[in-house]
Amino acid sequence: MLLLDLFVSQNKLTELEAKDIESDISVRDDVLVDDLLKAKQITGEDIMQVRSVLYGLPIYGKEIGEDKELTRYINVVQSKQFLAVPLEMVEGVLLVGVVDPEHGNVLDSLQFLFGTDHQAYKVYLIPYDSYKRHFGLTVDTPDPKASLTDKVSEEKLSYVSKDEPEKEVENLGEDIDLSDVSQILDKDLAKLTIPEVFSIILRYAIDNGASDIHIEHIGTAVRARVRLDGQLETITTLPVKMHPMLIARVKILCTMKLDEKRKPQDGRFSTKLGDHNIDYRVSTFPGYYGEKVVIRILDSYKGVRPVDTLGFDERQMTAIREALARPYGIILISGPTGSGKTTTLYAMLNELDREHRNVVSLEDPIEYNVPSMNQSQVFPEIGYTFASGLRSILRQDPDVIMVGEIRDAETAGLAIQAALTGHLVFSTIHTNTAIGVVTRLMDMGIESYLIAPTIIATIGQRLSRQIAEGCAEEIPETDSMRTMIQEQFKDMPEEYRKLLPLDKPLHQAKADATHPTGMKGRVPVFEVLTFTDDVQEAVLHSKGEEEIWKLARSHGMMTMKEDAIIKSIKGLIPFTEINEL
Repeated sequence: MLLLDLFVSQNKLTELEAKDIESDISVRDDVLVDDLLKAKQITGEDIMQVRSVLYGLPIYGKEIGEDKELTRYINVVQSKQFLAVPLEMVEGVLLVGVVDPEHGNVLDSLQFLFGTDHQAYKVYLIPYDSYKRHFGLTVDTPDPKASLTDKVSEEKLSYVSKDEPEKEVENLGEDIDLSDVSQILDKDLAKLTIPEVFSIILRYAIDNGASDIHIEHIGTAVRARVRLDGQLETITTLPVKMHPMLIARVKILCTMKLDEKRKPQDGRFSTKLGDHNIDYRVSTFPGYYGEKVVIRILDSYKGVRPVDTLGFDERQMTAIREALARPYGIILISGPTGSGKTTTLYAMLNELDREHRNVVSLEDPIEYNVPSMNQSQVFPEIGYTFASGLRSILRQDPDVIMVGEIRDAETAGLAIQAALTGHLVFSTIHTNTAIGVVTRLMDMGIESYLIAPTIIATIGQRLSRQIAEGCAEEIPETDSMRTMIQEQFKDMPEEYRKLLPLDKPLHQAKADATHPTGMKGRVPVFEVLTFTDDVQEAVLHSKGEEEIWKLARSHGMMTMKEDAIIKSIKGLIPFTEINEL
């Protein structure tokens, strides 16, 4: 039973005590788990809070009133059978209080009962003591061997069996006015239920365009941080006692093991916000004070951006379009986690003719839905990896293949073979630079004579903080700045250097009333290595990165740092960010 598992994970029950309680419940219909837990010094409030976490149900904070009219919805016999009470009618919606969502299939029964006549209803949790007071029963803890409730009719309500529900927060924050989430964070969140607190944290992150959420125990408090524009910011701190409940809430949504706290776990869940879904990748990590949770936000609502809006300059854009026009070969994007590689991949795929070409992808996870593209989610835990999926794709008559990431030699080898047999392949790889892709493939065991004829282009990228609109301010030029720019571009051929606005001033971010730092969002910086004939020849003969760089530079290739300098001159990136690249 999940309820008992959670109390075990909080060290409020031993595993043996939990097994004894579960055994008692399984053999006796007249024993309720609440009374057995109270005998273990677990309060009704603790039980209700845990159930709120488990089922995502709000707690009814008022005493149950007397309203005879409401018994026409749930009569006394049904109330005692399912430990459910009609509470009140609010704007045509019937509020129903339940003691234990696992008791008597109550949730399924309510769905059947009210689905027939289309009566809107909402389920709340109520304390067992309040339920007993409502029916004039004693609130003292009875002997577990005695009958806990009056015997009622053996006749059972029919109910509709549901499929296993998705791990999904159906309506994010529907019980709270979230018109200004930032103000709610300033209030005492400890007074809210755990599902409400978690929904508020999610909503704040989504509304502010955060990429990640970090929930961590720091010894004296629980800290919730979000990554905004590449930097972590604390949004609220919570009492230590809320930590196990918040972690449990996340684990339940992701179907992780509640009692496993010694090793990391991975999972995922989704929410609905308005009319669109938001997916989340979740990772737990055991820390000194307890588990830390990191949640990656994958908001498909943002959609796929056109490739020419990503930030490539004119020459880079020309090289990208020429690569996309090729019938076969490999285009690889490199950069660290969170550098926007997947966004660039989707943007390039969106440029292709997907109506007349079979475009297939292997992803982990699927971040955006692209029309007319066959997208597949890999599941390594069941043996469906990038490598095994790629083998299957090759039997699907593909024209274009997208592999989310090349992580090992097997996947790299299969991608190379796909390119050699006439397919256009897109993927990402973890290296620091575009030229470093060649070295990385060789380190994986791919022979240079296979790399040279198959790679079309490699793209290196990073994300830099962006100057907010209207906040760019020119920096007075100094000798050191001028020297820095001259030294940076001195080995670039004059025919390419003269096309750059190197004689214009750099910019910095200036704060205004809306943007305290003068910055908002992030912009990518790129370097594009095109595999020209001489670059292919160098790769074929296993030349080093320095030799490849000299050849690429002779064709006007820019580094990511140089791209950042140009973007600072254009007022997009603050000068202070250049040295971070």
